[in-house]
Amino acid sequence: MDSNSRKESLRRAAELKKRILEYEQALPDIPTGFEQWPRILENQERIKAMLGASDEDWRDWRWHIKKRITTVAELKKYLPLSPEQVEEIERTGSVYRWAVSPYYLSLMDPPNEADPIRRQALPSLLECTDEAGASDPMDEEHTSPAAAVTRRYPDRLIIKVTNQCAMYCRHCQRRRNIGERDLHTPRRDLQAALDYVRSNKEIRDVLLTGGDAFMLSNSTIAWLLEELDRIPHVEIKRFGTRTPVTLPFRIDDELCEILSRHLPLYVNTQFNHPLEVTPAAQEACFKLARAGVALGNQAVLLKGVNNDPFVMRKLNQELLRIMVRPYYLFHPKKVKGTAHFWLKVEEGLKIMERLRGYTSGLAIPTYILNAPGGYGKVPLSPQYLLWMGDDTVVIRTWENRIIKYNESKEGD
Repeated sequence: MDSNSRKESLRRAAELKKRILEYEQALPDIPTGFEQWPRILENQERIKAMLGASDEDWRDWRWHIKKRITTVAELKKYLPLSPEQVEEIERTGSVYRWAVSPYYLSLMDPPNEADPIRRQALPSLLECTDEAGASDPMDEEHTSPAAAVTRRYPDRLIIKVTNQCAMYCRHCQRRRNIGERDLHTPRRDLQAALDYVRSNKEIRDVLLTGGDAFMLSNSTIAWLLEELDRIPHVEIKRFGTRTPVTLPFRIDDELCEILSRHLPLYVNTQFNHPLEVTPAAQEACFKLARAGVALGNQAVLLKGVNNDPFVMRKLNQELLRIMVRPYYLFHPKKVKGTAHFWLKVEEGLKIMERLRGYTSGLAIPTYILNAPGGYGKVPLSPQYLLWMGDDTVVIRTWENRIIKYNESKEGD
């Protein structure tokens, strides 16, 4: 390389380095689960002491389900709540069910009312006071050709196997199904769903979700996978679960051994903030990866939680550290009671604009708007193709450089 080339290379490197300075300056204000782990461990010890739990209890996912915090009286033991906040949670909880696992509670920063973990887990009065939206904006009621089945696409479908979750997210798209009790889908309905898959040979991809599919027992999960593997035209199985985020101890050795026998298998989870990416979550995801499971993340863009380009960039980079590929970034669905999380598509596109080129392609999910009425996912992207002719296209780069690209053989 001659001196001029080296000089130009150094100039360009310095130019690129400047482009990351703003992000680096913002990082101290973006807490992550790894950085906050000492504080989280202190919270866990405090919670364990108050519940009389051993270390063995804490690592038992069934114990966490039994000990989920579901009342304000319990919650007050762990978080400072004003009388107004107590009334707010009680009023909202009488309309929309809530529950939070001790593990996910331990991620919260007790004094911080704007904590992104708290906003996702604890009821807000806004859930009751804003009437916008619909209980079933994806019209799942009219896209269910068989018990427990939702079908929106030609070659794949969903089987809803339970209404139970380790923690009931305040932005949940299926809050209408939560009810007052945890109910797994009856075996007869699961059998009817499997029969529907068998009789429709174009179905090659089956997603087991809920609720949270990993709330099922290991034996039931094994049965479902065995049944699906007996259907010749089913090529892949997928699980929808938030347990790596809200209850990572659910990913036990027995579950991983079962999953490893039924590859190819994919697990899509939902990390929404870097605080959720903890050493415990890493352990769970590494166990799944070692079992041969492919991991993807389907984040939801939520106002007041992650609607910031630097928070989203850090989240996606943290996910790659724990073997989880950012897959989708969902625009929030217009579910009744969740309007305080909504934002404009324009804001989502601006966030995507600050990802492309600023981090590796592996860390860039597809931004998705779900079409109302159950008509499926629509990918949205900033506009990079500006004009297209017979032999020429005009493109815009991530740095806003406008470049003409000649497609003819004689072109440069």
